Amino acid sequence: MPPGCLSLILHAHLPFVRHPEHAEFLEEDWLFEAITETYLPLLDALHGLADEGVAFRIAISVTPTLGHMLGDELLRARYGRHLDRLIAIAENEVRRNEARADEQRAARFYLLRLQGVRESWEHRWKRDIVSAFRTLQDRGHLEIIACAATHGYLPLMAREESVRAQIAIGVEAHRAMFGCEPRGMWLPECAWRPGVDRILTENSIRWCVLDSHGLMLGTPRPQRAIFAPVFTPAGVAAFGRERESARQVWSAGEGYPGDPWYRDFYRDAGWEMPEDDYRKFFPDGLRRFTGLKMHRITGGEPKQPYDRAMALGRVAEHARHFLDARIRQLREVRPLMPVPPVIVSPFDAELFGHWWFEGPEWLAAVLRGAAKSAAEIRLVTPGDYLAENETHQIVEPAQSSWGDAGFSAVWLDPSNAWIYPALHVAEEKMISIARHFSGAAVVAESAERCLRQLARELLLAQSSDWAFLIRSGTARDYATGRTRGHLDRFTRLHAQLRAGSVETEFLENCEQRDNIFPRLNWRTYA
Repeated sequence: MPPGCLSLILHAHLPFVRHPEHAEFLEEDWLFEAITETYLPLLDALHGLADEGVAFRIAISVTPTLGHMLGDELLRARYGRHLDRLIAIAENEVRRNEARADEQRAARFYLLRLQGVRESWEHRWKRDIVSAFRTLQDRGHLEIIACAATHGYLPLMAREESVRAQIAIGVEAHRAMFGCEPRGMWLPECAWRPGVDRILTENSIRWCVLDSHGLMLGTPRPQRAIFAPVFTPAGVAAFGRERESARQVWSAGEGYPGDPWYRDFYRDAGWEMPEDDYRKFFPDGLRRFTGLKMHRITGGEPKQPYDRAMALGRVAEHARHFLDARIRQLREVRPLMPVPPVIVSPFDAELFGHWWFEGPEWLAAVLRGAAKSAAEIRLVTPGDYLAENETHQIVEPAQSSWGDAGFSAVWLDPSNAWIYPALHVAEEKMISIARHFSGAAVVAESAERCLRQLARELLLAQSSDWAFLIRSGTARDYATGRTRGHLDRFTRLHAQLRAGSVETEFLENCEQRDNIFPRLNWRTYA
């Protein structure tokens, strides 16, 4: 038997951004960038390993907001046009750089890559990324886990009914997407609040992941540190994030992504193309990232052209280094434990490909290397580990998150604190009106629709992404507008429903704009 186990977990998530009221909307590019740079490359890498017969197991969450956007016909059509434009830009860059051999080589690389992305999107996966992930689940390589409905930050919700709705609606969305009951759940921001384990148990969730201090500051202190899960008082298994492996992959300063041979994220053709060329593709002239980044990190100025072959050489070295480090850890810990130790390494999926361009290739190299080193390390999902190791210490985890300062500082500070009083008022109103109508013998169709939309507006306003973006200063105006917009529509619909006079046109507009959770059960709030 190998000395222990490695559990790699990817968290695939984006906030719900869909604007049918505009012909184009800049923030929809978040989805398009992630499809091009993360989801399609990951699918190609993972299916490639499966087709080779490589034995691997990892866990991944696909959040309901992301899953819905990936299946939305409007956004699929817009992504197709986005991809066509990127290919045209790459062709333009090949022509523009014909006098500069290194830059033209990089431009040709992107042109071929984007043509391959279009082939995968149109023909291999038939524009259906969710089904492509589901196929990997059916082939036994993925454990796909659930997430809260809109990635709401659970510790800052005022009422347990709101927490229950986020979890229950998230689980139902998972069933609809993947055709099975989830065993695990990604708690948004890995954030723990007392009592959430009872709600997880109600929804048949067996495990979740916390940051290491969430376990290590628990009561009593875990006897096996973060190298084995604990059971919470309600019976949910909590796994702790291992910090060293996280730092090696996450940190731009200390980790692999900062290597000078890897692609530089910030030098983008969208900021460097001549104005006349740029306006051929973006008539508004508003500069933006295109994903065509021709330079490597280099380690200083001037930046050197990106060399794909050298970057892939570093990928192989870093994958071996990562596995060797995990094997050393497991050998050191194994004699101290009555069960095989497990190292849990969770990451945002968008790190792989979008932020760290070579990330999908690195992940594939790690999985291939682990399969060859099966005598030294074993790939498992948390669900696999629990099935083989059924008895663990009971610990009450500490309130925690994986954000800066370890709890709620990212989602509650002077820049975004104004959100929560308004959200808490909306929670109270939603619970009250849900209880009122759930007691009625018959609920009119217009009231049913209005109650569903009220729940949608509240859920979308609760997304942890808006508070994060406000605090970070990234897309602050957009995040502020989204929060206020959902709360304003909630307030207007609530007043109309209480008055018994719902404006049909306004309700239809809300439904068309935010069409997520078509079968939402508003009675969850009651």
